[in-house]
Amino acid sequence: MAPYESDDAVDAVQGDVARDEDRHAGRRKAARYAVPVAVVGVAAATIGLVPALAASGDPDLPKITAQQLIEKIAKSDVQQLSGTVRVSTDLGLPDLGGLENNLASGATKGSAGGSSADPQSQLSTLVTGTHTLRVAADGPQRQKLSLLQSGSEYSLIHDGKDVWGYDSKSDEVYHGTSADSGKDHRAEPPATPKDFADQALKSVDDTTSVTVDGTEQVAGRDAYKLLIKPRQSGTTVGAISIAVDAKTGMPLKFTLTPKSGGAAVLDVGFTQVSFARPAGSTFAFTPPKGAKVTEQKADSAARKHAPEPGEGFGKGMPGEGFGKGMNAANVLGKGWTSIATFDTGAKGGLPTGGSKAGDLGGFLGSLGDKVSGKFGKGTVFSTRLVNALITDDGKVYAGAVTKAALVKAADAGK
Repeated sequence: MAPYESDDAVDAVQGDVARDEDRHAGRRKAARYAVPVAVVGVAAATIGLVPALAASGDPDLPKITAQQLIEKIAKSDVQQLSGTVRVSTDLGLPDLGGLENNLASGATKGSAGGSSADPQSQLSTLVTGTHTLRVAADGPQRQKLSLLQSGSEYSLIHDGKDVWGYDSKSDEVYHGTSADSGKDHRAEPPATPKDFADQALKSVDDTTSVTVDGTEQVAGRDAYKLLIKPRQSGTTVGAISIAVDAKTGMPLKFTLTPKSGGAAVLDVGFTQVSFARPAGSTFAFTPPKGAKVTEQKADSAARKHAPEPGEGFGKGMPGEGFGKGMNAANVLGKGWTSIATFDTGAKGGLPTGGSKAGDLGGFLGSLGDKVSGKFGKGTVFSTRLVNALITDDGKVYAGAVTKAALVKAADAGK
């Protein structure tokens, strides 16, 4: 049976979720793995009322509507877990021979005292390829994430006020405290299915279709599949599928596929998970003897401008969340076709000529497509999801939209 959509669900979701939120808000606010309040903003969306039936071979679970499944996610209060997560990212970026990672690492080292154990340096590698992570959590004050690499491992541990990063390859240690930013410092970046599901659900509004798309098993657990599809034309997003644990309501898998088809742009899922409390020793860390330890200064520029959990890689979700994650950017449009725009102040577009800057500009220009319109001329840089137009007069237009949408926005801005 295929689900159908109806606007009748709107009022019901608003009332029911508001009452549930009043009862659970205090407890969920303190829990690291509780769904943010913004998730229940999906009340304005068009939600499927009739549940889909499980396909042959999938778990035979009780019927549930999209409204009920979203409420189940919002009520989920998982605070203890451990498991293995597989992260695959395929944005269709050109192979730069590791140059992009070296640039990101170099920028971070320059601002954080040169430590290869700095989280921003290590976790930038998640933007491309396939990676295996081990994760563990015991409430909002204790988390651990380990990035397994060839012959080495990088671990990020949050234990109370201490935040430790350890790179076994270089034998370097990064140490900071939650007081560095004056906020609740969380060790783990947005790298679990729940992190991405939260961002996707924040983007759901009346430009979106939300339905239940059957059931499946993830990491040996029965799950419902929530399907999110943009209703707007002009976006590069095809669909988002979220596998929701039938028992706990926690997202176990997140898959984003582009409208162009092919492999998923982002596929994040548990391959193994347990909701038992991890051993306390999991979060204990003492720098190995002889390791180089870099202390993060509380007033460092790097910390002041460090992204909040969920920003950057995680907050680069399509929809309005994309625009909100960019500093000093205005957002044009709404929903999945929203475009972030800002002025770099750099006239003349990409540098050209014989200088090193010119050589770099020529190289970058070769990766993009030249376009023109009422706005003048510019270059569009494309991935399988996010596209960006840099005009010759220094303006930038970016979003999970087509090249034509960017040109149209630039023309209107002119």
